Amino acid sequence: MSDHIHILGICGTFMGGLALLAKDSGFTVTGSDRNIYPPMSTQLAESGIVLVDGYDAAQLDPPPDTVVVGNALSRGNAAVEAMLSEGLDYTSGPEWLARHVLRDRWVLAVSGTHGKTSTASMLAWILEFAGHDPGFLIGGVPENFGVSARFGSGRYFVIEADEYDSAFFDKRSKFIHYRPRTLIINNLEYDHADIFPDLAAIENQFHHLVRCVSGTGAIIRGGGAAIDRVLARGVWTPVHRIFQHAGAGEPSVSAKACSWRALSKQANQLEIRSPDGEVAELDWSLMGEHNAWNATAAITAALQVGVGFSQCVEALSQFAGIKRRLELLGTPGGVAVYDDFAHHPTAIETTLAGMRAAESEGRLLAIIEPRSNTMRMGQHREQLAPAARVADQVLWYQPEGLDWDLSGAIEGYAGQRVCSSVAQIIETVVQLVAPGDRVVVMSNGGFEGLHGQLVARLEAESRH
Repeated sequence: MSDHIHILGICGTFMGGLALLAKDSGFTVTGSDRNIYPPMSTQLAESGIVLVDGYDAAQLDPPPDTVVVGNALSRGNAAVEAMLSEGLDYTSGPEWLARHVLRDRWVLAVSGTHGKTSTASMLAWILEFAGHDPGFLIGGVPENFGVSARFGSGRYFVIEADEYDSAFFDKRSKFIHYRPRTLIINNLEYDHADIFPDLAAIENQFHHLVRCVSGTGAIIRGGGAAIDRVLARGVWTPVHRIFQHAGAGEPSVSAKACSWRALSKQANQLEIRSPDGEVAELDWSLMGEHNAWNATAAITAALQVGVGFSQCVEALSQFAGIKRRLELLGTPGGVAVYDDFAHHPTAIETTLAGMRAAESEGRLLAIIEPRSNTMRMGQHREQLAPAARVADQVLWYQPEGLDWDLSGAIEGYAGQRVCSSVAQIIETVVQLVAPGDRVVVMSNGGFEGLHGQLVARLEAESRH
């Protein structure tokens, strides 16, 4: 009989992916969460994983062999208290993953504030295209795979390496457990204000991560003073630098032997230049300078495990994108509606800049919910309106419970306004848009079903 693990907080992207990996590895898996809903609940149910709604103590009777505790749970939770009182074996999700899935694998970890999901998805697809059958655990669903996690039969495992803490009893960042041989640090900014007091605290966790990377591996890094400070504290691994373009003060390729560059030539075309001067043009479905960096980072990582440059580029030409990363939901009435998982001002700015750079005669309208813990705490309030300034119209959602006023943050920015309900947003969009316009809904949550309601309403309006 296989070992039984019970996962507390199973419906989160990370823990749900872990559940699928455990099931594929031969474990008996059950789990619980609050507000169980698709798509993760559907993935889990289809895999034969039994779910319990809520955290009553009875779900641990009979006791499982191990309880895997999600980082959203803490003392006072009924299941947690029962677990401790009964002396059950327990661990964090990242620690369980390291022991049972990542051990003996070549781990390729993708870290940083932005672009983790996109870069990890690209890297996993390149390895799949090259015939390596990689395992992966990604914080989104790559369209080429249709699932967020897979055990894989090959040597390589791609993981989205999050700096958030591991559990209430382990305040180290998740990625400390992964011990990657190939590490991407795509960028580094202040985020997760609910657990980190400042950027220096995040840099400290990244320093610990760098200390775990083998000297025979590789670190692929983006620019920025924060990453400079992390690596200045010590680095024992060859470092490869990515530049998006030749900016002021940046060394040329010839001056930096391990530098890569990517340049967006047109909306859906990149030029990628290797350190030895080899150039490849990539025609693909994505857009934006941020995706140019993501692609180049993924290619650089894949080369470290023996995939050829031209094969990497060919793979990305067939990359289909990721759900909720500028995903086109439909074109009701000639209006293109996109869904994007924005959680930080930089993510908002780079996504909108990429959309603006794409050729379009229509207007660009952004609908933004400041839902991340950091944005809800008001840490980025001064950066929000400037981040969205390239859009023609911006509708900000002020939900109940947001303890600061969005109106003051956007004062003086033309075309930006605040709405207090989903219904108000939809009515405003209907009045504003015309055929040929593009609307992007930016939120890292469900946004009260706004996406589907908006598409349905625009379809209904087009029939009148």
